Amino acid sequence: MLTIEIFKEDERINTRTIPGREGKPARVIYEQTAYAHLGGKFPVEMKLGLDEGQPPYAPAKYTVHSSSFIVNNFGSLELKRFGLTLEPLEAPKI
Repeated sequence: MLTIEIFKEDERINTRTIPGREGKPARVIYEQTAYAHLGGKFPVEMKLGLDEGQPPYAPAKYTVHSSSFIVNNFGSLELKRFGLTLEPLEAPKI
């Protein structure tokens, strides 16, 4: 199972602006730093794309939600290009 972890220091949204081209307006990208456990000794840093206004994910371990996958035109399973959604591996601690 793919595990994605978010640490306390990464519980924030990072924004960057991509300048517009050919008369198109600039785009703002919203991201959060996370770490993917891919089977190696250390997790690999990655960027999670967030929608405008979406709160950052809380520090925890997550897995990729099934709604983040599609079957492509060739019948193969792949991740959606946009709209990656995570679900917690454990219930939040109260």
